[in-house]
Amino acid sequence: MYLQRGFTLIESLVGVAVFMIIAVSVYQAYAATMNAVRASRLKITATALANEQFEIIRNLPYNDVGVAGSIPNGKVPHIQNLVRDNTTFIVETTIRNIDDPFDGTIGGSPNDLSPADYRLAELEISCPSCRNFSPLFFTTHIGPRALESASTNGSIFVRAFDAVGQAVAGANVHIENNQAVPPIVIDDTTNNDGFLQIVDAPLGVEAYEIIVSKSGYSTDQTYQIGAPGNPNPTKPHATVTLQQLTQISFAIDRTSTLDVSSVTNICAPVPSIDFSLSGSKLIGTSPDILKYSAIHITDGAGRKTIPGLEWDTYNFNLINAAYDLTGTIPLLPLVLNPNANQDFKLIVAPKNPRSVLVTVKDASTQLPLSDAIVRFEGSGYDTTLITNRGFIRQTDWSGGSGQGDFLDATKYFDSDGNIDIADPAGEIKLWKQFGLEYMPQGYLISSTFDTGSAGNFHQILWQPQDQPPDTGSDSVRFQVATNNNKTTWNFLGPDGTASTYYTLTDQNINPLHNGNRYLRYKTFLQTASTTWTPTISDISFTFTSSCVPPGQVFFTGLGTGTYTLTVSKQGFQPFTDTVAISSAWQQREVILSP
Repeated sequence: MYLQRGFTLIESLVGVAVFMIIAVSVYQAYAATMNAVRASRLKITATALANEQFEIIRNLPYNDVGVAGSIPNGKVPHIQNLVRDNTTFIVETTIRNIDDPFDGTIGGSPNDLSPADYRLAELEISCPSCRNFSPLFFTTHIGPRALESASTNGSIFVRAFDAVGQAVAGANVHIENNQAVPPIVIDDTTNNDGFLQIVDAPLGVEAYEIIVSKSGYSTDQTYQIGAPGNPNPTKPHATVTLQQLTQISFAIDRTSTLDVSSVTNICAPVPSIDFSLSGSKLIGTSPDILKYSAIHITDGAGRKTIPGLEWDTYNFNLINAAYDLTGTIPLLPLVLNPNANQDFKLIVAPKNPRSVLVTVKDASTQLPLSDAIVRFEGSGYDTTLITNRGFIRQTDWSGGSGQGDFLDATKYFDSDGNIDIADPAGEIKLWKQFGLEYMPQGYLISSTFDTGSAGNFHQILWQPQDQPPDTGSDSVRFQVATNNNKTTWNFLGPDGTASTYYTLTDQNINPLHNGNRYLRYKTFLQTASTTWTPTISDISFTFTSSCVPPGQVFFTGLGTGTYTLTVSKQGFQPFTDTVAISSAWQQREVILSP
């Protein structure tokens, strides 16, 4: 007896899978072979088309070997759509005169007065409808049949270079001469040395309009003399004279992006700040015409991104009627390098009503100086600030307790009930029981101050500095608490423990608080005699954070008149001058010498 066995399901599936793998591999190999054959056939067709076009060009009279409306001017179309083997090809033809160095070069030694020695024809053949077809390039030389004679034309050499003087290869050069008949239009690119050489160009005075550009790069160009808005351009249209070489250089480089933010000195965004942005490059003089000058406005989040900016030195001017510029990060003027993404902060504050921005720099490096002491005094005003330090102040507590974050400048977080906050407003003191005697002691805890970013804390200050003698020594004391979570508040004194207190104004805050963002102060009032009380009318502290402008201080709330400006820093010569305040906002730069 014989048993007949078939294939199991698993065996069948494995067999089918193996067959599919083999079949797909065979199909892919076949498809790849057919694609290679198709690509080879297209290249053969394109090569035959190139040879055909070259034969047509070689059989033209030499004076007709040129692109219509170009230099040399001839009868060859610049762009042709030609069908070969049922396929449409685009043929772009460029023909240039070549100045061969065998008999000298124009403008060289010896000077070749007939520089158009022969012509170079280049074909670019592309096929947009063909899959995976890269454009093909073909070149050939065409020489004159007769001896050359002295040229009745001139030449133009266009050079493109970048911000550091390196050649820019492949830059697009657009040349127009609308004085010629017919008009000349050339679109070509620079070679590896950054040059485009137009030999044997027709003569013309300020006839050649030239624009040089490249994708992702800035643009440089010539301008018409006497044009409205720029009557005296620094780079007028090019002139070609008899048997002379006209050389014009154009500076282009990769463009950059500027990310502008308008914020306070504690990094709080300020929306809708309009400002002008101006470069320093000129395209015209008498009057000066800037290459770049525009007005921008930050959005609802205090941000503005400005792409496509050319490398240059830029200045900002605030034109917002409600705010003053209190500083910038980095300092102005802003040097924008090629191919950069630059952050820039406009530090602003409400107008109040006249202000002056003082910038302090090192004479040798021109860099901003930190920790310079700047005093501004006059007309009943006397304020001293230190560069690179932000300043937060509270002068009123009459709004009451219960405020966690310092949003309302008249409120605070908590007290023990023994502090009088509103008699009068703008001053705190001990509570007077039944209108007879003051409480012996009390404390008040501020709301949370936000410096905008992790930073360093420098000094705590308060006014008045002198208290009634009857209140006893150290009748005003402070402790400080900082963190990065607005949750953990450990009030500490100058030695970093809870057992000491800040008792002297202008006292340095312990550096253990550095690296934190949020701060609260706790003030303690006490008196040795219940018929007397200490008082506080002003509490402030200084800090450094990412939104504190370097080397700059801002004085506000000024009246009209003449003020004395004094600047000092250890290791530098002191500076003193007078400043006349009349406008709403002005700035002053101080250079300190070692």
